Amino acid sequence: LIGVYTNRHGERWELQLKGSGKTPYSRNGDGRAVLRSSVREFLCSEAMHNLGIPTSRAASLVVSDDDVWRDQFYNGNIKKERGAIVLRLAKSWFRIGSLEILARSGELDLLRRLLDFIIQEHFPSIAMNDSNRYLEFFSTVVSEAANLIALWMSVGFAHGVCNTDNFSLLSITIDYGPFGFMDSYDPNFVPNTSDDERRYKIGNQASVGLFNLSKLLQALKPLLDPRQKQLASQILEGYGEHYYSRFTELFKIKLGLLGENENDNYLIAFLLKVSLLC
Repeated sequence: LIGVYTNRHGERWELQLKGSGKTPYSRNGDGRAVLRSSVREFLCSEAMHNLGIPTSRAASLVVSDDDVWRDQFYNGNIKKERGAIVLRLAKSWFRIGSLEILARSGELDLLRRLLDFIIQEHFPSIAMNDSNRYLEFFSTVVSEAANLIALWMSVGFAHGVCNTDNFSLLSITIDYGPFGFMDSYDPNFVPNTSDDERRYKIGNQASVGLFNLSKLLQALKPLLDPRQKQLASQILEGYGEHYYSRFTELFKIKLGLLGENENDNYLIAFLLKVSLLC
């Protein structure tokens, strides 16, 4: 993260470099990015934005003189590639993992401070003096996450590493590492060649979203009283209904279906099955 920029419209954007080198969070990686994946991130994030799907944006891409060694297909065949750096923007880069790591390490004061900062900066509809603000925050994230994944499904997009570290608290699409669009409908489509267990296949995206939200609830629980914990669990149980309702709405729009008909869901499922057989 290199800074925060406010444009002439008063919009606040956090600027981040991808591929610029090691940071304290690079672990054993070199912190570099190859030109191939950088171009894909630039093009896909801009495409997603123009498809009306919440996403980070790409401001620029520069080619680096550094050689980067990568095993593109994870088959032991390491090759030298040209490096690149992407300047990418988002309203926030905070992820579920940003809270999860503090809860797991027992840093509850810092967890509370960070959560209050995120709510104050990015969830203006939630009053900071509301004793239920963390519950309201969780409810908002659950409904918006369901909406985001339904939008992914409506265009055949699959996030290849959709874990808590790559899942935005603002429910925007971030971290375009392994990803892909289906050429034709296939619920077993996997965009990540290293995903041998097919955890992130497109048919699992909604379930993975639920898993990530359950981890968010687990991180929030130390800050909730018993009543709030019970209500938060009920909110999480409603995720499936949120997702299915939005999924159905989007596919009805694609099919030009008007009004409500008890056979709409059957028609959507039937057409998806037909496209699978074609």
